[in-house]
Amino acid sequence: MGASVIKIENPRVPDLIRYSGKRIHSALNKESSESSMFLALNRNKESVTLNIKRPEGRQVLRELLADADVLLEGFRPGTMDNLGIGYSDLKADFPRLVYCAISGYGATGPYRDMAGHDGNYIAISGILDQNGKAGQAPVVPAVQFADTIGGSFQALSAILAALYAREKTGYGQFLDVSMMDGAFCAQPLQLAEVLADGQTTERGKGLLSGGLPNYDIYACRDGKYVMLAALEERFLRVFLKQAGRSDLLENFDFKKDDPEILRPALASILKSKNRSDWQELFTHSDTCLSPVNNLAEAINDPQIQARGLVQTVEHPELGAIRLIGSPFQFSQTPCSIRSLPPAHGEHTDQVLKQLGLDQEQIQNLRAKRVI
Repeated sequence: MGASVIKIENPRVPDLIRYSGKRIHSALNKESSESSMFLALNRNKESVTLNIKRPEGRQVLRELLADADVLLEGFRPGTMDNLGIGYSDLKADFPRLVYCAISGYGATGPYRDMAGHDGNYIAISGILDQNGKAGQAPVVPAVQFADTIGGSFQALSAILAALYAREKTGYGQFLDVSMMDGAFCAQPLQLAEVLADGQTTERGKGLLSGGLPNYDIYACRDGKYVMLAALEERFLRVFLKQAGRSDLLENFDFKKDDPEILRPALASILKSKNRSDWQELFTHSDTCLSPVNNLAEAINDPQIQARGLVQTVEHPELGAIRLIGSPFQFSQTPCSIRSLPPAHGEHTDQVLKQLGLDQEQIQNLRAKRVI
């Protein structure tokens, strides 16, 4: 979105995502390769190495905060306070600072100090129990729901709101973002029903989790799958008309009849052809029928491509590489990939010189293992 982002990394132990996932090998240098995951997550950032456990490192951090709008950290609650650089330590000197701390369970409550990962957060928040087929065990989702929706996007929303509040009040504030909180609040429809009567819908039988035949996944003749999401009656009628089976609803009353009786017929219809044979219905504006793409297919989907969600950029060592684009579309300030993901500590000297340090001071910090 145009922000200048400085990524602080440990001088001796880089961000471990640098060593995770598949490697993209250099087209120019056989000895060079990069983590695909690191490339995806770190465009438009500068990397500065800094040991914040040392007093000199904490002083450099304070100097960086002199003109910073936001400090974002992901340690366990209390870690930065123990180092003397938590929000309570910084707010007097930096009253306009928006300090955002992302943690698993938040800074309060009995779980605040517990270790956790995405699966733990969605388990406690009730999401995991809903995920899976009726009568079967819960299924772990393939995506990090709490980390991204519950963590990253909740933090983004909170930061932007706090920056706007600062425009009104002149002051920053502390943002306590919990990935579990975000995951819990990302299911308002399901929670509303449970809060109404205290009853939990059985796994695989919710309105949006397999309980309605007109909102479910179906197999095609070739073993591939489609998603029918004709939730409203009018969309189901359009789908059946386009599939040549309007007769199914001739004597069906949506207010009285159990929609479950439609399931065998819908399954038969969709299994009568290969997934590719349904292409015309996929692109029909009102059938609510879609292919269940795998990730490789999703990347090449024409709508994904048209929205710029995959970008090709030139890397000096890797050649042309593809990176994830932005889901945000701005008319006046469009998002862009302005710089490639940085090498470990690539911008340390440059940033420190901007702070006013000379080369001798920088070398002294390096000798002390501060950077």
